Amino acid sequence: MNALRGSEQARELPNTSPDQKLVGSDRVLAVLTELAAHPEGISLDELARAVNSPKSTVHRALAALRRADFAMQDGRGHYLLGNTFIRIAFAHHEARPDHVRVQDTLRALVDRHQETAHYTVIEGRRVIYRSKVDPQIGAVRLTSIIGGSNPAHATASGKLLLSYRLLDKPAVRKWVASGTLERPTAATKVSVEQLHEELSTIRRMGYATDDQENEPGVNCVALPVFLGSPTLPSGAISISAVAYRTPLQKLVDDVVEIRRIIDRGTA
Repeated sequence: MNALRGSEQARELPNTSPDQKLVGSDRVLAVLTELAAHPEGISLDELARAVNSPKSTVHRALAALRRADFAMQDGRGHYLLGNTFIRIAFAHHEARPDHVRVQDTLRALVDRHQETAHYTVIEGRRVIYRSKVDPQIGAVRLTSIIGGSNPAHATASGKLLLSYRLLDKPAVRKWVASGTLERPTAATKVSVEQLHEELSTIRRMGYATDDQENEPGVNCVALPVFLGSPTLPSGAISISAVAYRTPLQKLVDDVVEIRRIIDRGTA
């Protein structure tokens, strides 16, 4: 979770190198994804550069999206997401009950600590932010967005959820070998030994921490949320704090009360 820049991925374009051209449906999806990152609109020139495609082909992709009302053009000639796409996206989001059930809990935690609270789930090797509540006061706020993501191994919520899946060292070793482990900061744990030890500690303590492992200057504590199964968490609730304002130890010292607030709000 990031205080000063948006490393939570607002978008993840198809897997292409700078020299590889997008074609067909990949181009349309890349254009749609890029539009989502520019709520105030983006010009055709900027969009073509962003998706590494000629303006003519990007214009054809935009035409297809506009026919479906998935894209629109404003009075300045800039392109942005269309009303139908936004309606579908929000309808889908609102149909998922878990993020609604945790809203009051997130607000209670924000009221207590005056820091940002998130509800996250794990998908593959990343955690996805499903719900977020920011404090009403404070000079610095996190730039995480609903639908954004971060590497699971670099975040408190991700490590917490991994601790329920990777139960021994062979499982950790297999998971680490299955992909590249990003290292957002020098504090990020990327070895099998480090991650196995961390996940074992999390299982013993019942909560996870992120000591500036995903973003310098930001720390976090996360606890599991059991909205379905009593043994497998549906997701994690975390408090992410700017380190100079709320030291990690302050959050750790309050874990018992955080757990009580979560249990009361999600019962």
